[in-house]
Amino acid sequence: MSYMLLIVEPPNQRSERTPEAGHAAYDAMIEFSKGLQSRGILVTANSLAHARTAKRVQVREGERRLIDGPFAEAKEMVGGFYLLNCDREEDALAIAAECPAAQWCTIEVRRVAPCYE
Repeated sequence: MSYMLLIVEPPNQRSERTPEAGHAAYDAMIEFSKGLQSRGILVTANSLAHARTAKRVQVREGERRLIDGPFAEAKEMVGGFYLLNCDREEDALAIAAECPAAQWCTIEVRRVAPCYE
């Protein structure tokens, strides 16, 4: 079964870190990813650019709308993700607790499922 771990962080967190602290956090996440890969449960993982660089796309009545930021003030942003193959939700939750980012962010665990569930 597939589970998505979403790294949810305060939007100002990155700018408040020193460059050294940012690199240390990133390196810890890379090592965590390598461990998941060696266990054979990592499908993919990546960090995302800051939400202020995002664009939103909508299609209404056949017309595409591109919406640039800034967007409504958000208290959180998705800063990265892990896609895992785990046997049980309990396994995904345990892995989320092992994630270094759980010390400075919130890890949202969601089962991959069709949108009609």
